[in-house]
Amino acid sequence: MTEPRTPTSEASTGELIAQATADISTLVRDEIALAKQDIATSGKRLGVGAGLFGTAGTLALYGLGALVAAAILGIAEALDAWLAALIVGAVLFVLAGIAALVGKTRVSRVPEAPRERVESVKADVAAARHGAAS
Repeated sequence: MTEPRTPTSEASTGELIAQATADISTLVRDEIALAKQDIATSGKRLGVGAGLFGTAGTLALYGLGALVAAAILGIAEALDAWLAALIVGAVLFVLAGIAALVGKTRVSRVPEAPRERVESVKADVAAARHGAAS
């Protein structure tokens, strides 16, 4: 529980300094909490983007397997079997490309949260200095 604040016009210099120190401590703690929250949000977005990159890699691997199967079937069997495998492989590569583009978009949208918080703290300190200089 916090103590009631003495009105500024009635407070001594010591009380004003104590209030300012408490306010700055609260402000810094709140900024750190916001930075942690921003980092957690950014981490979730990066996780989704990384998962989509993993999906793209997996689909590309399946596409390569299908193209290898298409080459084998093309040599060993009639045209119809390898053509079907070639079509499946091409579709898998298209899906891999789409997943890679979506993953890239997700990763590029992640804001630089700590930098924003640092700028916010700098602005708060500058405002405190300006107010103290007056």
